[in-house]
Amino acid sequence: MNSISILTPDDHPRAMQIERASHAFPWSDATFAGNQGERYLNLKIEAGGQMAGFAITQIVLDEATLFNIAIDPVFQRRGLGRELLEALIAQLEARGILTLWLEVRASNAGAIALYEQLGFNEVSLRRNYYPTATGREDAVIMALPV
Repeated sequence: MNSISILTPDDHPRAMQIERASHAFPWSDATFAGNQGERYLNLKIEAGGQMAGFAITQIVLDEATLFNIAIDPVFQRRGLGRELLEALIAQLEARGILTLWLEVRASNAGAIALYEQLGFNEVSLRRNYYPTATGREDAVIMALPV
């Protein structure tokens, strides 16, 4: 059975393992550590007694921005990302958040499809935002009315 709870500083080493395994251009330790605190709602999902993923979300007034979400590749394609996002959305709704924003690589068709299934809409495109091995790629900006 999976469980979702608050990501704590004690989870940092495992979260960074997941971050490095999940992203071609992962956050640094400093960036990860800098995205913690009172204005954040950071969650983790555990599967089989092990941390399998996390979501980093900043809250400002009645809006939130999903800065980072990662599921360990060993646990991918099992619905954990959806489960984590659904829990995040429910907690944001309970806090009175009106809109959840995110950016996603234009090439990440699987993530875009999941976000659309959850009700996100494409709002804009940020050209040449993400680094790639051969240059840059666009970010799709999406929003969900919570």
